[in-house]
Amino acid sequence: MANVRSTYTDSVNFYGQEDPRELVSRFGSPLYVYNENILRERCRDLLGLSSLPGFRVNYSAKANTNPALLRIIRSEGCVVDAMSPGELHINALAGFTPEEITYVCNNVSAEELKNAADHGCVVSVDSLAQLELFGEVCPGGRVMVRFNPGIGAGHSEKVVTGGKKTKFGVDPDMLPQVQDIVARHELRLVGVNQHIGSLFMEAAPYLDAMKILLAMAEKLLKLGYPLEIIDFGGGLGMPYHKYEGQSRMDMKALSEAIHGCLSEWAASTGYQGRFFIEPGRYVVAECGVVLGTVHATKNNGPHLFAGTDIGFTVLARPMLYDAFHDVEIYRENGAPDTENVEQTIVGNICESGDILAKDRQLPLIRQGDVIAMLDAGAYGWVMASTYNQRMRPAEVLIGADGKARLIRRRETLEDLTSTLVLD
Repeated sequence: MANVRSTYTDSVNFYGQEDPRELVSRFGSPLYVYNENILRERCRDLLGLSSLPGFRVNYSAKANTNPALLRIIRSEGCVVDAMSPGELHINALAGFTPEEITYVCNNVSAEELKNAADHGCVVSVDSLAQLELFGEVCPGGRVMVRFNPGIGAGHSEKVVTGGKKTKFGVDPDMLPQVQDIVARHELRLVGVNQHIGSLFMEAAPYLDAMKILLAMAEKLLKLGYPLEIIDFGGGLGMPYHKYEGQSRMDMKALSEAIHGCLSEWAASTGYQGRFFIEPGRYVVAECGVVLGTVHATKNNGPHLFAGTDIGFTVLARPMLYDAFHDVEIYRENGAPDTENVEQTIVGNICESGDILAKDRQLPLIRQGDVIAMLDAGAYGWVMASTYNQRMRPAEVLIGADGKARLIRRRETLEDLTSTLVLD
């Protein structure tokens, strides 16, 4: 499908038998589009990191909760986590059993903790206060504790989840207090977990944090706690700068390091439980794009703007994190164009921060073009909103057969008002 700028999606046959302009015509603009083959490939990348019988890929569902994608992820052999009653409900709808769901929560109510335990999930808490609360509502229950390894990593301070400046996790020095609460409420401490951050491209901090958690787990095993799960968290990055030739993480080297570390530790301790990694972005980011239509172009002084219907209500990551998404351009009778002009792509929301791509060198974008923001499968639709009372877009899946099917319809005006109580 050679077009104005489409080298990447052409190279992976992203749209299968479909054409992006026709998809927009059929399903509306803006539109999320996912590719099943790429999703399965990313799952297999991760499942191949270790051949240990207890190794599991625990997909972090907050990255994308569409049940059609969750079913594919489950069919590949992944388990899943949930962070809210809604995610728990959606995971179950997709076919995950309670044994396949870990409830990893943060600052939640007693009712929410009890609801997750009543559903049969192992619940992870990340503070002494939450552990105490869990003990009060679920005495004798099975619980995991999230520790803070003191190491953080990520592409933005807003996604670093380890270290002394984050809200997450229990300081390892507070282990005696953890033991006291567990004993008082006769809890079964069956797991430990951690998370250092999101979108790191170097494995060293992750491996360092892994060793810290294994040391904590070994201490707990020696103290007699029946650990079943050791969860190292996720955050593995993937290349957003595709048109700049950004390299992928070296998954072969990562596999050798992880498998070697876990095999050696399990042999030395006799541990026969499960090891989890907890990726979200790596699983789904590259399988998704968001398509939109260019409705206006203009100059403000020397600055050239392309105005689209992809506002931050559709794709929030650039506004929230200054996140980078590569851009493709599709045009009726379009042809490859390598002559670039500096442009800024903006959305249709009445906010000056509604910027998708700032000062990018791209082929000249024209009114009527369809553009794609690449790698939008993670933290895309799930972070969309109805601000400005704009309706959230539809989602379609390009199946293994190369054909598109609707997996979420576009919202309607009636959807916007469905929860109102009107006099």
